[in-house]
Amino acid sequence: MDYSPTTALIVVDMQNDFADSEGSLSVAGGGALLPVVNNEIAAASGANAVVVYTQDWHPPSTPHFAKDGGIWPVHCVMDTWGAEFHPELNVVGQVVRKGTRGEDGYSGFTMQDPETGEKLPTELADLLRSAGVDRIVVTGLALDYCVKATALDGAALGFSTSVLRRATAAVNLQPDDGTAAVAELVDAGVTVH
Repeated sequence: MDYSPTTALIVVDMQNDFADSEGSLSVAGGGALLPVVNNEIAAASGANAVVVYTQDWHPPSTPHFAKDGGIWPVHCVMDTWGAEFHPELNVVGQVVRKGTRGEDGYSGFTMQDPETGEKLPTELADLLRSAGVDRIVVTGLALDYCVKATALDGAALGFSTSVLRRATAAVNLQPDDGTAAVAELVDAGVTVH
């Protein structure tokens, strides 16, 4: 990828619960992405691009979790090992936390109340606009959920948006979820490299 000061690399949820094989919601191949993602971070930093990290940061109980009525196992509970960034991830930029009050925090740009459906913005769009960013590159975990949601929101907000396929992996609750996510992204005008 070509990076510049008007580009932002968004590194989505490269946390232990997703990227480590011992994580509660481990994504197959997630840990293997770390060298690829770190290379992109180095390239973006070297070109004075903005690097931003999203981080799931849930309370111990939330309707997002299966034990409380949602669909997901308990994951990325604030101040736990699972919520920490993977120790091999090179963290050099700002962090945007999502799901802090129990919201469904798929996108780095918005969160959704799981009971009312109300959408709430995170600080990500304002952070990027204040830095003069007009183009975003999305990497991280997982392609069919948080990467997809972040890229779709970014495109809808007017950012020229790309997803680096080699720097993401899918959960694949259904075998073709990753493939379907790529098709949905392309249909929305997101470039998938």
